[in-house]
Amino acid sequence: MRATWKGAISFGLVTIPVQLFTAAQEHDVPLHQVHEEDGSRVRMRRFCEAEDKEIPYSEVTKGYEAPDGSTITLSDDDLADLPLPSKKVIDVLAFVDADTIDPLMFSKAYYVGSSDRTASKPYALLRDALIETGQIAVTKIALRSRESLAVLRVHEDTLVLQTCLWPDEVRPAAGVAPEGDVTVRPQELKMAKSLMDTLSEDFDLSALRDEYQEALQQVIEARLQGVEPPHEREAAPSDGTVIDLMAALENSVRAAKGSRGEEGEGEDAEIHTLPAGKGGKKSTATKSTATKTTGSAAKKSSGTSSGTKKNTAAAKKTTAKKTTAKKTTAKTAAKKTAAKKTTKRASA
Repeated sequence: MRATWKGAISFGLVTIPVQLFTAAQEHDVPLHQVHEEDGSRVRMRRFCEAEDKEIPYSEVTKGYEAPDGSTITLSDDDLADLPLPSKKVIDVLAFVDADTIDPLMFSKAYYVGSSDRTASKPYALLRDALIETGQIAVTKIALRSRESLAVLRVHEDTLVLQTCLWPDEVRPAAGVAPEGDVTVRPQELKMAKSLMDTLSEDFDLSALRDEYQEALQQVIEARLQGVEPPHEREAAPSDGTVIDLMAALENSVRAAKGSRGEEGEGEDAEIHTLPAGKGGKKSTATKSTATKTTGSAAKKSSGTSSGTKKNTAAAKKTTAKKTTAKKTTAKTAAKKTAAKKTTKRASA
């Protein structure tokens, strides 16, 4: 790797000669601005407003417009010779716990390497001290003609310099979060934690990849081959209705487990859309209410079915009785007829 900065870490009276190396390399497909009709490159030209002509880049410098409208120019030498105490020095100000600095303040990261053999022992001393205490070093450094706040921390066995925003550069978050009191029920919080645990099982950060760059590369390859590039499927439009939060959480847990082949695959919970209501109270309809309603409906259905069976059995008994009565009547009539015939024969 090529060093981007050389200087020293000032650690009290200890000086550690170091150099910085860019720690991150963002992957990106280079795209240019071109003329749509013929594909030729479109380039930006630098024009001087006063002379109305194009000027070479070598004649371009930086300037500052004063409140009265006048402009002063600043050369590269002016910016390089700024009277900064942190010039070429990573000045350690303090050591704080690692969670003291909000990650929102972090910016670009640099690997810190020793410049020569004499720096090896103090380098290792600072690194091991940070590991032992679990702390990070708050520093200041001058990079690219400006002074930056930065922290020194340990990544694996290497010191890392992470530049930071100044505290007053971080905008306040007031007014961003939802306003008003929002009540989260214990069972909803419990289910949300269950979903978090399920999604975190066997998670491997190193396995993630930039799918956008892969998709862009597929489109480029298709264009080069003269075929129609793949297109994303249109997402179903959302109607903005509020869903049963508890059912959605349960369904999410089942889906996450199903993707791993665990039990519960395919047992999707039914998600009901609910009206927003006043204050959104109806949107937190509980599953227990739905369960009670279902149970009540099941009992009614069971009762109806039981009553139907009883009526059917009673009807069968009544029919059987009528049939028996008819058979008895028929037998009685036959006996009477036989008796009359016997009497007639006796008289004869």
